[in-house]
Amino acid sequence: MNLIGKVKATIKKHSMLREKDRVLAGLSGGPDSVCLLLLLNQLKDEYKLDLHAIYIDHGLRPEEIPAEIKFCKNLCENFNIPFITKSIDVISYAKELGLNKQEAARELRYKAFDEIALEKGANKIAIAHNADDQAETFFMRILRGSGQKGLSGIPPLRGKIIRPLIEIERNEIEEFLKSSSQSYVVDSSNIKKDYFRNWLRLTVMPEFTKKNPDLINTISRMSEIIREEDNYLELIVTKTLMKLIPKKTDKTIELFLVPLENMDRVILRRVLRRAIDVVKGLRGISFIHIEDIMGLIKNGDSGDRLYLPKGIRVIKGYSTLILTSELPVKIGTYSLEVPGEIILREAEILIKSSIEEQSAERKAQEKSVAIFDADKVNTPLVIRSRKAGDFFYPAGFGKKKKLQDFFVDEKVPRDERDKIPLVLSGEDIVWIAGYRGDERFNITSETKKIVLLEIKPAR
Repeated sequence: MNLIGKVKATIKKHSMLREKDRVLAGLSGGPDSVCLLLLLNQLKDEYKLDLHAIYIDHGLRPEEIPAEIKFCKNLCENFNIPFITKSIDVISYAKELGLNKQEAARELRYKAFDEIALEKGANKIAIAHNADDQAETFFMRILRGSGQKGLSGIPPLRGKIIRPLIEIERNEIEEFLKSSSQSYVVDSSNIKKDYFRNWLRLTVMPEFTKKNPDLINTISRMSEIIREEDNYLELIVTKTLMKLIPKKTDKTIELFLVPLENMDRVILRRVLRRAIDVVKGLRGISFIHIEDIMGLIKNGDSGDRLYLPKGIRVIKGYSTLILTSELPVKIGTYSLEVPGEIILREAEILIKSSIEEQSAERKAQEKSVAIFDADKVNTPLVIRSRKAGDFFYPAGFGKKKKLQDFFVDEKVPRDERDKIPLVLSGEDIVWIAGYRGDERFNITSETKKIVLLEIKPAR
């Protein structure tokens, strides 16, 4: 079967194209993208395609880009294909998000494809990944310790993205261009071994293919099998999740604990990864993070939590596991008259103050209530969240203690600390609401009047 026949078979197999599709084809001027454009142009009449091509300038090789753009423009003019250029700032984006250049380039490139596709009304975006790219990706992910999803490789079809050359080997592409007398440009960065993929392509893959000349085709088939099995497992995960979620927002998802505790680890890993992807995305999440969450599910106590990269928190509740990327609640600053009351809306609580005569019977019976010597307290009281350098003299302890150390000793989760109200008299902490008062404001045998403070849920 000739190359156009193989590509048509791939397109049909994965339902990549339909009649009257508007296709935006990525065109760099390299052999793969030039081959893709030529083949799509040959299929244009058969599928009644509205075909456009786009060159994306990554800003990484300024000395080569003008010649590449000129080549691509001339090629498109020869075939009467509308040609678009789009510039992206890879260096700035990489610095901003802490990515390497390859990651930043990939993210921005696909964003650019989506933007231009939307602008042009294209419902398909054709990318020139081939079978050699698939094999290289497979080995790269093995070396990085990827699971089954990673080893499934580059999908032939994903949303608007189609890859008609994904089952075509690089040598077939080069032979096609040679027989068509079609020139192309060479990206100088592709012949440097500085990048992992280039090193693998130029150094390792030739040695592997010496041992197995059919290696590329073998890996392509293997990736397809893994992908099909992965898709089947993802279907099971989707059905499982539908029964697990009592509550879900854009940044928080809750999962019933009992089914999780008894779930097979193979499915549990995927359920957790899917949940994390919902609340923040999987960048920075590794195998060990998922294992830690499974350990929390099996062995953790209610209230225990994990802190994952990108601000993700995993909290084991009484009956649910909560995964969230919501910013922790931080209360503002309030003034509290005595007597009086104030609602702290951020924390959904009310603090009430009153003045009473001191009596021997009057004692704080629970953590939500505190009493202090009224003559030692300056009013109005100030209520705020913690600040760096805060300290107090814990009642019953007497010695100066940093608030940070107190929270650590009390095992207060760090994402809960900003919503704990501090009640102050002037600059001095009187009460860490719900936890401990300050020794300096304690009542004595000479106390005549007390300030009574209560913390309640806001209604």
